[in-house]
Amino acid sequence: MKAYLGLYTARLETPARSLKEKRALIKPALERLKARFPVSAARLYGLDTWNYEVVGFALLGNDPHWVEETLRQAAAFLSAQGGFVVALEEVHLEALELDGLV
Repeated sequence: MKAYLGLYTARLETPARSLKEKRALIKPALERLKARFPVSAARLYGLDTWNYEVVGFALLGNDPHWVEETLRQAAAFLSAQGGFVVALEEVHLEALELDGLV
C-alpha cells in the first residue's frame, strides 16, 4: 500500500516597495489557499527581500491522481490571486510505502 506526497513550490515576484507591502500581498493569498484547499502552506525563502518570495504547499493522500490534480488546482488558484506573478514553479509527487504499517 502507498501514500502519495505532493509538493508545490513557486517563486512569486511582487511590485511591492517594502516588506510590509509584500507581506500584505502574499500572506492573505496563502491563507485563502489553505481555507479553500486541503494543503499545508508556508513562506519559505526571500522573507528579507521586498521583490520576491518563495512559497510552497504540500498535500498527502492515497490517490496520486487526486493529489496531483488538487495541487494543480491550488496552484492555479494561487496564481489568480493577483498582486504578484508566479515566475517559477515546481510540482513533485512522491510515493511512500506503507507496508510496515498495514
